Amino acid sequence: MNGQSLPLSSWHIALADYLRDQAKPIEKFGHQPRLYALTQAIGQGSAYDDDIVYAAAYLHDLGVFTGHRPEGLVALTRWDNTAYAIAQTPAILTRIGFPVDKIPAVLDCIRTHQPGCDPQTLEATILRDADILEQLGAVGILRTVCKVGRDTRFHTFTDATRSLQRALDDLPQLLRLPASRALAEDRVRVHREFLAAINTEAGDLLL
Repeated sequence: MNGQSLPLSSWHIALADYLRDQAKPIEKFGHQPRLYALTQAIGQGSAYDDDIVYAAAYLHDLGVFTGHRPEGLVALTRWDNTAYAIAQTPAILTRIGFPVDKIPAVLDCIRTHQPGCDPQTLEATILRDADILEQLGAVGILRTVCKVGRDTRFHTFTDATRSLQRALDDLPQLLRLPASRALAEDRVRVHREFLAAINTEAGDLLL
C-alpha cells in the first residue's frame, strides 16, 4: 500500500521522538524528516509500503550519531554504521509497536540504502534514491561542509569540495526512478554552480 494519505500512528510519533532525542550533533536530525519527505515525493502514485520506508528513513543512520558510534579514531575508521543500525532496529521497532512482520523489509532497506548498493524492492529503491538526493544541491553542500574539522574525512574546505565534486560526478547517474531524476535536476544545477563559484573565488587558495 501507499500510506502517504494516512495519519501518523503512535509508533510513527514515537520513532520520530526517539530519533530527535538520539541525533547528536543536533543538525543530523534534519536528515530524517527531509529524507522521508523526499521518499513521499519520489513514490507519489506508486504502490509501496510507506510504513517500511518511514521506519527505514528514520533509523538508517542511527550508527552515525554521537553516543552510538565509537569515539576513538582507530575504531571509528573501522566502524560499520549500517551494520549497527541493522542490529539495533528490530528491538527499537518492536518496543514502539511497529508491525513486526514488516521489520525484515525495513532491515533490507537499511542494508541497501547507500549509493553503491543494489536494492531489489521498490521501498529500498525509493529510500536509496532519496538518500542520494540528500547528498546533492544546497542541502548536500550544507551536510558536507558542516563536517569540516569534526569528521576524520574532512580536515579542510578542500577535502569538502573534493567530496562534493565526487558527489556531482558520480551520484546523479545512480538514481533509478524517473521521479528521482526529475527532482535531481535543480539540485545538480545548484551543486555545479556552487563548485564553479568556489573555483572562481578561491582558485588554488582554498585551504
